[in-house]
Amino acid sequence: MLSVLLIIVFVISYSLIAFEHKININKAAIALFSGVLSWIFVMLYSTNVEIQNELLMHHVSDIAGILFFLMGAMTIVELIDAHNGFDIITKQLVKVKPFNLIWLVALVTFILSAVLDNLTTTILIISLLRKLLLEGKLRLYFAGLVVIAANAGGAFSPIGDVTTTMLWIGGQVSTPKIISALFLPSVINLLLPLLIINLLIKKQKLINVNSFIKLETFLGKERNSTFILCIGLLILIAVPVFKVIFHLPPFMGVLFGLGLLWCITEIKNGKRNEVDKKNYSVAFALRNIDTPSILFFLGILLSISALQTSGVLSGFAVVLNKTFSSQNLILAFTGFVSAVIDNVPLVAAYQGMYPLKEFNADSSFWHLLAYCSGTGGSMLIIGSAAGVVAMGIEKISFSWYLKYMSWLAALGYLAGFAVNVILN
Repeated sequence: MLSVLLIIVFVISYSLIAFEHKININKAAIALFSGVLSWIFVMLYSTNVEIQNELLMHHVSDIAGILFFLMGAMTIVELIDAHNGFDIITKQLVKVKPFNLIWLVALVTFILSAVLDNLTTTILIISLLRKLLLEGKLRLYFAGLVVIAANAGGAFSPIGDVTTTMLWIGGQVSTPKIISALFLPSVINLLLPLLIINLLIKKQKLINVNSFIKLETFLGKERNSTFILCIGLLILIAVPVFKVIFHLPPFMGVLFGLGLLWCITEIKNGKRNEVDKKNYSVAFALRNIDTPSILFFLGILLSISALQTSGVLSGFAVVLNKTFSSQNLILAFTGFVSAVIDNVPLVAAYQGMYPLKEFNADSSFWHLLAYCSGTGGSMLIIGSAAGVVAMGIEKISFSWYLKYMSWLAALGYLAGFAVNVILN
């Protein structure tokens, strides 16, 4: 009876999350409600409340590590942005010829999403494109490509995507192994759609030099921008190194880096007047981070932990193993599912279904899971956080993306999947 109740709560909550824009209720509210409700049912049907409380606190400690990491990383990125650090990248893009811009945008998005994260990178690049290109089909193609590039770049980096971060923090993957295993498949995932989009744009003659807008007023002139950008990026890049050297969880490295950057910005901005100083402070950056998304992850992970504790996930693993003849087919199917269902709960479910005793750390199973869950979401505009953000900023309709971008993302996904299987 408990399993049935938990599955019903999970299915209903996910249906409501999928139609968030129709019911006008924030997905974070639904996730939090369903997460706590799931644990209420677990407690009501438990014969030993003390043991269940211990299990809950164990799950909460794991979840807290992910949330602290996200909060720290988001704050660092917002702090860089507050100091106009990303204007350096913007200035370089303005100098590029229109025909080469699509390649540079794809490359910058791919690299930045691996160093920062795919969500933040999507926001930055699409905000930039809105300044560079006039509204129209060309800009939509660029935005769709940014979604594919951001998800591809985030898939091979332990800090590039929430799901890869979850696998990294959970001990399923290590930094050097996942980069070496997934870099080439991720490149193929982006390259195939990029080549086709480039041909489509040339054929339809959509690029027009006159469509570009001058950016003098958009570009910042802050002296410390370059310094803050370099320090911030170095801190984020050094997080995996911090984990290897000190054997501390990744969120400790991010919090250490945030504390360091906080001190530096306080010293740098010490001579400003109080009004200006507030706009460059960590308090200002914290107000700008995507807090609802963090609460959404909290609610989802609580729901998944309840399903894991009740044995629902282990039962689902048995069904998958009986349905599909190989693990590769299971994971290929997972990529298509992640286009419909958020990849965070999918990966959390797999972590609960398949313990490290069954698949050792850095096995091809975990690497392929990171690839499939990270890039499969590109096949639908609602399939990833990057897609949802792009949809909101650019007002991309579900039907337009499905018609013009989904098949490109699917080709890239399948090509990268094939390369991954061959290499491993």
